[in-house]
Formats: sequence, C-alpha cells, structure tokens
Amino acid sequence: MRNRTNRINRRTFLKTSAVGVAAFGTGIQLILPEDAHAAAKVIVKYDWLMSNGQIGDIIAAENGYFADAGLEVEFSPGGPNSATVPPVISGAAALGQFSETPQLFNARASGVPVKIIACGFRTGPYALTSKPDKPLRSVEDLRGMKIGVQPTARFVMDAIAAKNGIPLDELDIVNVGFDKAPLIRGEVDAIGGWITNTQSLSVVGDDRVDLLLSDLGLASYANVYFATDEAVEKNADILAKFIGAAAKGWGWTHENPEEAVKKAVAAFPNMDLEWELKTIDLVLRLSFDESTAKDGWGTFDPASLEEQIALYDMIKQYPDGRPELEDVYTPAILEMTASDRPKLGAPVK
Repeated sequence: MRNRTNRINRRTFLKTSAVGVAAFGTGIQLILPEDAHAAAKVIVKYDWLMSNGQIGDIIAAENGYFADAGLEVEFSPGGPNSATVPPVISGAAALGQFSETPQLFNARASGVPVKIIACGFRTGPYALTSKPDKPLRSVEDLRGMKIGVQPTARFVMDAIAAKNGIPLDELDIVNVGFDKAPLIRGEVDAIGGWITNTQSLSVVGDDRVDLLLSDLGLASYANVYFATDEAVEKNADILAKFIGAAAKGWGWTHENPEEAVKKAVAAFPNMDLEWELKTIDLVLRLSFDESTAKDGWGTFDPASLEEQIALYDMIKQYPDGRPELEDVYTPAILEMTASDRPKLGAPVK
C-alpha cells in the first residue's frame, strides 16, 4: 500500500523530475520486435510500489490479457527515491502512472511533453482522518481544528481554502510525516493520507472518520496513466493495446474481487492478503462510478481537469504560467479502446 502523499509540489517535481528529464533527453518510446509476430516490449513506470491501486494491471498480466494483445509488459515500480517522468521521456518506459493529476499538470507547466491517456481512480484517495471525539465531517469543521499534512501535500489545504472561500489564517495547518502517531497522541485533530492505506489507518480505530478531499470540494483523479506527446502520435496502437488489456484486468477484478486479490498477492508478496481483502471494495468504489458505467473504465472528464488546473493556478502553483487544457490530456487512447473497456459502475455495497 502507498505510504506517501502525492509528490506534486512544484519544487519537488522540478528537482526530482525535470532535472532528470534534461539529463535523459528524448529517445525511443518502445522496444519494437524485429519479428512482426513477436510481442512488443512495453515497460510501465509506476509512481510507487505495486499495490492495490494497480491490481487490475496485475490481473491483466496474470490472466494473459497483455499477451493476448501482443504485448510483453514489464512493471517498473517506483519508491521513495524514484522519479516517474524521466524513464518515460527517455523512452526507457513506454508509459507511466502518476499518483494524482496535479503531478501531470506541474510537469506540463514545466515544459514536459506528457499527456493523460486514461484514469485509474475516478476519485482521489487522499483524505483527512479524524477521531470520533472531534470529527472532521465537512468544510465547516475545518475552522478550529489542527490539521496535519505532509509537506508535499501542503498545497492541497491552500486549494481547499481557496475553493471554499476560507482565509488561510483561519486554518491551523502543521507538517507531519506519514504515520498516524500525531493523531493518536492528540497533537493534531486530523491527519492526511490515502484511505487505501487501510493497514496504516487501522491504528486510529475502526470508528475513525475519513473525509475525502473531494468531499471538501477538491476534485482529483488518481493513478493516472500518461505518455509523451510523441508516443501518443507515433505509438497510439501500442498504448491502446495496453490500456485495453488493463481495462479487461480491471473488469475481471470488479467481477472477481477476492480471486483478484489472491492472484495479486501471489504475484507481489509485499502485499498483505488479509488487508488487501479488506480494502478491495474501497479500491473498486474509487475506480468505478456512474461515469465508468456509461463510458467505461479509465474515463475522465476534461471539464474536471480544467477546473482542477484553474484552482491550482488561483493558488499560484504555476509561476511560469498554467498549462493549457488541450496540452494535459488526449482522448485518443480511450476512443481507440471504447469496445474493450468494461462499462461497470461502483460495486454494490
């Protein structure tokens, strides 16, 4: 499970990614076989360790969907010191995955030519967790509470304040790490983190209150797949094969959640079977909703992307100018995979 927040602070991004991009330069996008009948090698660079947010991709590999599409797929997990962008820009990876959309917006604003091609989580999992004796249930509860967030997530509180018209000096925000000890000790009244980190959150108690940032007016997609402009132009067929096969993996997971968890844990033993079984319904509710029931897994709304960019621009996340909407996404890959992506809504509780 992911034990960090989105690495989307602009300075952090520039330090870990843009500098690396300059060092790598641009290069080939895929490893294409000399034999036309051989599988194309596709490396996918993830933002973090393989976890429940990638379970559909894992199932696509385990069930042979990538192989059926003529792809030899290699997962390249991330980690604390791993940057997602440079391998994709250099061609060492065919595509990548960001934890949340603002990372891609920052990349584009910094001149990195990458676009969203599909969306894994329809709802970003970052939430503020509180205890029932002083619960955070709405925007109105923010005032008078001490909120602990990781330094790289500090900007989200600025965005929430701007979205809801709350002066920043009315919010008490402190820096914390990734563990929940400050909340347990009473040093903060609420603490930020991904709600899919259920094992980490369990120390707070089953009666804890989790409030998603989306419930505070801050929209975000998570686990977004991206590729370079050049890859979208020249290798759209390969990208479509990957997304189409991954979509089938997510569809199979939707219909067979427990079996999917067991397969994923067998493939990646760093995942804990007991906790993943407790988390899979949440993962599926984040991945599927009324929009995926209509337009298929992986879909996203450009209007939401524009709303997100405009809000971050309002809080001055882009000192060199905001990215243009048409530069941060392409509908091409979703259009090419329309018949492959399962049209399923959130699972019934």
